[in-house]
Amino acid sequence: MDATVTWKHGLTFTGIASSTNYAIPLGSHGAEDAPAEGASPMELILIGTAGCTAMDVISILEKKRQNVTAFEIRMHADRSESHPKVFTRITMEYVVTGRQIDREAVQRAINLSLERYCSAHAMLSKAVPIEHTATVIEAVPAGA
Repeated sequence: MDATVTWKHGLTFTGIASSTNYAIPLGSHGAEDAPAEGASPMELILIGTAGCTAMDVISILEKKRQNVTAFEIRMHADRSESHPKVFTRITMEYVVTGRQIDREAVQRAINLSLERYCSAHAMLSKAVPIEHTATVIEAVPAGA
């Protein structure tokens, strides 16, 4: 696995993963007079972790024939006040919307992802406490 980060200007960069050649904008959120032109590296850590487990959970729920109509993971991280401003605590909320979703199937899918499949979570959880919650929402029928 390889990646390259190239400087554009100021504190703006472009990251490229060798597997896709897709450009990801990176930026700093520190300067008020220059808005960031991309996600910060720490935000990308949260996004990457959420994306890793999201792919697992959706794949498992599809195999369990759950009728998922919407899905998101809401990430929140607290950071230390002093440099290097590492994460001190992370909360993840899995929000699954669908029709007649089995809550136990959702929890089992999350547990499988976090305990067996998601490498990003496995790495990050060694460095910071991560809490997880799951919310299941019954989808409103179209036209209701």
